[in-house]
Amino acid sequence: MSKETSQRVGPKAERSGDERRRDDVPPEVVAEWWTPLEDFLAKERRYSAYTVRNYWQAFEDFYRWLVGAGLWERGLSALGSREMRDFVIEAQRRFDRRTLHNHASGLRTFFKFWMRRDKLRNNPLLGVPLPKLEKRLPKFLTEEQMKLLLTGPQRLLENAGIDAHTAWRDRLAMELLYGGGLRVSEAVGMTYGAVDFEAGVAHVLGKGQKERLCPLGRVALAVLVKVRDDFAREKAPTSPVLVNTTGTRMGVREVQLMLKRYLTLAGLPLDLTPHKLRHSYATHLLNAGADLRLVQELLGHAQLATTQIYTHVSVARLKEVYAKAHPRA
Repeated sequence: MSKETSQRVGPKAERSGDERRRDDVPPEVVAEWWTPLEDFLAKERRYSAYTVRNYWQAFEDFYRWLVGAGLWERGLSALGSREMRDFVIEAQRRFDRRTLHNHASGLRTFFKFWMRRDKLRNNPLLGVPLPKLEKRLPKFLTEEQMKLLLTGPQRLLENAGIDAHTAWRDRLAMELLYGGGLRVSEAVGMTYGAVDFEAGVAHVLGKGQKERLCPLGRVALAVLVKVRDDFAREKAPTSPVLVNTTGTRMGVREVQLMLKRYLTLAGLPLDLTPHKLRHSYATHLLNAGADLRLVQELLGHAQLATTQIYTHVSVARLKEVYAKAHPRA
């Protein structure tokens, strides 16, 4: 198992305060029903630690519901569509629709895994309806908002709010997310050896351990060179590009908190996450006429349908401009 997934994401993994207040799933249940699936997801399917964690949460919640409903003792083989419909109805009171769909996806994988190993006879979720997902367009920043956000580190530096290293490191993190369209996990995982400085591209290891080439852009590359030459303590090929004050690799949570600081400074909504910078990257490319399949490759999407949502953003923007500008709108 890779370093990212070597720590169990079951009961022993780090959890929020709310989760720690609950009793753990019994170790014998984890060993029998979860651990083999976790190893399969992490080692064979090579899912990210975040995806494996989400599958664990789906299993944990389902187990607790089964125990509370008095169904666990009957065994998983006794479950049918009636019980699963009851589960879905009850889960709607606790989760939003998207979380429920994610949990259902994890449970389908769970049942399919054990069916292939002849431990279960059927998938009781098959044919069980889920509430329809509302169609939500991804949030993104306008080009002017992005410019304002990216000037935040320099403004703080000029006002002695942060030191030079932190300012350039924070600028680099945001440039990688927006200029390179990287996922936050891809940005914090980047090493100097992954960057071709002459070509201006980075070899990125994305979801499912799939590698792709990402052009970083002239500005992002210049900021990266500045950080490397003026501030980096370690410049070996295996050295991380984004490091914290202790010189170790930044974590995803550190980037999230860092971004909130600059959102506040720019007067932008605090619910904008690092992933929204990636949304902005895709939207701005399409608005400028980039080919949809090219954007798919740049984002590392396995399916074109995943990328197509950004065309809806562009169309929505066109309609908005038309409504404001045309006398017949």
